[in-house]
Amino acid sequence: MIQLKSERELEKMRVAGRHVAEILLILREMAKPGVTTGQIDEAAHREIRKRQLGSSFLGYGPGGSPPYPAVVCTSINEEIVHGIPGERELSAGDLLKLDFGVIFEGFHGDSAVAIQVGEPDPEIQRLQDATWRSLCAGVEQMQPGQRLGDVSNAIQTEAEAQGFSVVRDFVGHGIGRALHEPPQVPNFGRAGRGPRLRPGMVLALEPMVNRGGPEVEVQDDGWTATTADGELSCHYEHTVAITERGPEVLTRVSGSH
Repeated sequence: MIQLKSERELEKMRVAGRHVAEILLILREMAKPGVTTGQIDEAAHREIRKRQLGSSFLGYGPGGSPPYPAVVCTSINEEIVHGIPGERELSAGDLLKLDFGVIFEGFHGDSAVAIQVGEPDPEIQRLQDATWRSLCAGVEQMQPGQRLGDVSNAIQTEAEAQGFSVVRDFVGHGIGRALHEPPQVPNFGRAGRGPRLRPGMVLALEPMVNRGGPEVEVQDDGWTATTADGELSCHYEHTVAITERGPEVLTRVSGSH
């Protein structure tokens, strides 16, 4: 069942989303050559403790997966999602994806950003821009009365129009009291299909867009997902509420995407 959020519940999700956005801004500033992914995770831990929040990711282990050992996912270059922080140092030219979530008074916020480390590369920027535009295209479709397939189709159409492919093995999701709630939100599909969108629905849209093919491999740690062909992948995510007035992005503050 798709859970519709009350205005009181939405207000808690707004607070959770604001914390996510603010902390991601802090973590983005750390993305410099020589910084380790473990240091980024430690900074995220500190912010969660300081703000008296819970982590959406730490210890999460759905479907028999090993419990996730960190509070932020740090995926680099061909790593699509769920990269585990550790001793790896960032290098100039890396494309780093940070996926992060917190819990405020029982409600989750979830967002992801992509950052080029060092001097921007125009070709990598083209992939980033296409991924960001595909997310925006999906958000624009989140109007009451639209169908879920309209959101999925808009994401796919925008990414593929730029010559990239969308990952099909991982999808967006409903979000609220649980990190992952119904419905699943694929980044591909046919318009006019699926459930109708209603005020009170809250969805985490997260296009994962590859420079090569869409195929995925999961590494031996049970979490890190990479492109099968070793090509670059990009990932953006926002938690978005559907209101009577249209979509409201909950994980955005001034200065953030």
